[in-house]
Amino acid sequence: MIWHGICSNAHVYIYYVMKTTQTNILLVEDDASLSTVLADYLRSKDYTVETANNGKEAWELIMIKHYDLIISDIMMPRMNGFELLKLVRAQYPDMPMIMLTAKVDRDDIMHAYELGCDDYVTKPFSMDILICKMEAVLRRCRVRLETEQTEWQLGDLLFDSVRQQIGDQHLSSRENDLLKMLCQSMNNLVDRNRILMSIWGADTYFNARSLSVYINHLRKYLGDNSPVRIMSVHGKGYKMVIMD
Repeated sequence: MIWHGICSNAHVYIYYVMKTTQTNILLVEDDASLSTVLADYLRSKDYTVETANNGKEAWELIMIKHYDLIISDIMMPRMNGFELLKLVRAQYPDMPMIMLTAKVDRDDIMHAYELGCDDYVTKPFSMDILICKMEAVLRRCRVRLETEQTEWQLGDLLFDSVRQQIGDQHLSSRENDLLKMLCQSMNNLVDRNRILMSIWGADTYFNARSLSVYINHLRKYLGDNSPVRIMSVHGKGYKMVIMD
């Protein structure tokens, strides 16, 4: 199938985070007709699809829900696709991306690569080719995830960073990323500035206050009787330790 007309002037970004279950997609598109057509097509291929009308709405969803893949138009009100991409890339630097666009201008392509895209598809395009490119990117993600630890036993609780859960508690994206950073450096100090730059994208007073709130959330999820503790190192950062 070749796409013409409705999608010929739209720019779409596709981002991926792999899971072992059905792929969940967030579709960010202010063109209601294109959003419906693309969402229906992806659902016909057994993807689970949720939609947002603009980048700001999408970002609010990303912060509280887990998506395996995000598809985002560029030209949108309130927050465009480039702005959304910058936020996502700051939070998830390893998240793969494919740009789907009608433009073949060299500057547009170069800018997309500078922002971190892994591939791009020009319009009109074959749906079969798009799916093949998607699957190629997903396969590369699977290889990376197979060699990356995604689960940690924290006392009586299992933390699964792919499902974003600790025990029965679902984690927000920031809670999940913060706990993962601490687990990856178990018994070692994690610098506060490194956390803020990696997860919040900026080392500011307000972000530091937000970090303290998230640390308290994680301590609450671990529970008072857990042998695992998140220790504050004054002026430096945090350390996750297992008590004897």
